[in-house]
Order: sequence, then structure tokens, then C-alpha cells
Amino acid sequence: MKTPFFQVVLAIVRKDLQAELRSRELVSSMLMFALLSVLVFSFALELDRLARQEAISGVLWVTVIFASVLGLNRSLAAERDAGNLDAMLLAPVERAAVFFGKLLGNFIFALTVGLLLLPLMAVLYNAPLLQGWLLLILFLGTLGFSTCGTLLAAMTVQTRTRESLLPIVLLPVALPVLLAAVNASTAILRAAPLNDWVTWPQILAAVDLIYMVLCYLLFSFVIEE
Repeated sequence: MKTPFFQVVLAIVRKDLQAELRSRELVSSMLMFALLSVLVFSFALELDRLARQEAISGVLWVTVIFASVLGLNRSLAAERDAGNLDAMLLAPVERAAVFFGKLLGNFIFALTVGLLLLPLMAVLYNAPLLQGWLLLILFLGTLGFSTCGTLLAAMTVQTRTRESLLPIVLLPVALPVLLAAVNASTAILRAAPLNDWVTWPQILAAVDLIYMVLCYLLFSFVIEE
């Protein structure tokens, strides 16, 4: 008899959060990478004030994306090396529940890093990053990237070159998410009229939904292979 769907999802999320609270390895490594990236961009753009202001949204999303790739690699690799992934697949649970459990855990970690970055970047770049619309875009963009990232990380974790292979296959797939998120963030920071950019959050939400449905349908086939 299979365990109820949402019970499995919550159990996997709880396990990931408890493991992270004990070790503090995943988020700390993601955050350290993100902080160093932001500082490097800050120093590189120091001489050109105009380029510095124009590049804020790009810096934010490049940093969040690559920190998320690092987190996805380590999260799924830890499951595989400990044998947890095989155990979950052998258990009498739905494969989709395993996917959504890992997705929520990865999303929480990536969103945490993004939220911690905003105050730092607001100080370094002297920009109003702590505003409602930008938080919504960060939420939607991180969700979309974590969705396709979880599926592709589960696929590449079985290979010996997973650290280099995951970004190669993930970034082209996640390009619509990144494009919509950067355009919306740039318009928000420029204080553009709402009617000029309101379609970008709508596109981002639609892309998230499409990716979630596709990943839900494909996960069972990908994980079996």
C-alpha cells in the first residue's frame, strides 16, 4: 500500500531541512559563493556608475542561478552517495511525491539565499531591492529554476561529470525563466510604469506552471533511466 502523496512530500522536505540544520553545509556553501560573486561584480563595475546601476538585476539573477546550480548538484549528489535516492525509489511511494519533495527543499534553499542577498546588494549598489514586486519576481524565478533544475539534477546525478554537465543542460532549458525574471526586475528597478512590464510576471508564472507540469510527467521516466 502506497504512503499518501502529501505525507511523502512533507517527509522529504522535513528530512532535507533537518539535515541542513545539522550540517549547515548546503546553504552556507551557496551563500558564500553568492556573496563572493556579488563582491566580484561590485568591484568590476566600480569604475562605471551607469553600467553598475544598469547591471543590478543581471548581477542578482546570475548570482542566484549559479548558486542554485551549486545547491542542486550537492543536494542530489548527497542523496545518491548516501543511498537515499535509491531507497526512496524502492519505497512504496509515488515517484511524483519524491520529485515534489526534493523540489520544495531545493526551492527553499535557493529562495533563502536570494532573500539574504537582497539586503547586501541593496547596500552595495545603493538600489531599492527590498520591494514587494521584486520579491514576487524572486519567488517565481527561483521556483521555475528549481523545478527544471530538480528534474535535470536527478538525471545528471548518475553521471561522473555531473558538476559540469548540469549547468550545460540546465541553463538553456531555464532560459525563458531567466529572461522573464531579468526583464521584470530591470523594469521594477527603473521604476517603469506598471503597464510596460506587467506581462513579464505573467509570462514567468505561466512558464513556471508549464515546467512544473512537464517535470511532473517526466520525472518517473527520467529517474528510471
